[in-house]
Amino acid sequence: MVLILNGPNLNLLGQREPELYGRTTLEELEALCEEWGAELGLGVVFRQSNYEGQLVEWIQQAQKEGFLAIVLNPGALTHYSYALLDAIRAQPLPVVEVHLTNLHAREAFRQHSVTAMGARGVIAGFGILSYKLALVYLAEALEVNP
Repeated sequence: MVLILNGPNLNLLGQREPELYGRTTLEELEALCEEWGAELGLGVVFRQSNYEGQLVEWIQQAQKEGFLAIVLNPGALTHYSYALLDAIRAQPLPVVEVHLTNLHAREAFRQHSVTAMGARGVIAGFGILSYKLALVYLAEALEVNP
């Protein structure tokens, strides 16, 4: 089972700057992740919060809840949340950071990820397919056989 966490403002997918983030809503993305996970033999649980502390708690509790890995889109917290970084580092599960846009092609303040220092890897710039690529990687890393 993979925990997919989404940070601040991702609840506005499909509405907020669709030229950057696409027209797929968070609910549609959740359905796609469930479909992709099923194809790969991975169950997924999808969560979103606009609150840093809630994301920290979910990361801290993930292993106790039976998750094997985490896919994390920290949103704007990517660029300054040492609390998320510490939570990622304090637990043993592999974390894959994902972003819809290519951070390196954005504003200077968006080009650095604090949270990536704790992640197994970062997938960015492929829109909603960034999530699918993270799941493909995790299925391979966890040696899941569909």
